[in-house]
Amino acid sequence: MVDTKAKFTKEGFEALQKELRVLVEEKRPKLVERLANARSHGDLSENSDYQNAREELDFLDGRISELEEVIKNAKIVDASTDTRTVDVGNSVRVKINGEETIFHIVGEWEANPAEKKISPSSPLGQALVGRTKGDKVSVEAPAGTMVYEIVDIE
Repeated sequence: MVDTKAKFTKEGFEALQKELRVLVEEKRPKLVERLANARSHGDLSENSDYQNAREELDFLDGRISELEEVIKNAKIVDASTDTRTVDVGNSVRVKINGEETIFHIVGEWEANPAEKKISPSSPLGQALVGRTKGDKVSVEAPAGTMVYEIVDIE
């Protein structure tokens, strides 16, 4: 059976919950109030503020629904206790071109390459997940093939 749950680190899951809370408790009530104010200004067919508020509310409601569904189907992963093989929740120290850097393997929703948070479905993530300390992996990049050596798994 295929696991369809989105994987999250504890921190990533908490950030998603916080985003949902802010949308539901702060942003949505303000938009509803804006919509009510715009509605009170008469003819809705020519009221651009009403139309804009309606569109923003529809978009926000879509995002809220999406987050609720993801949270409902989330799986929190604590791989920090297993450092034998790379998986979601691990930090991986790699050596590339003689220099060491650390990547954090996180769930899809948490990925942020600028912060060196990569998902298992990214090219580098695919190459690293399931590997062990000492393994070398090759990843195709625009600059050519990059070879990463796994120095440590934390």
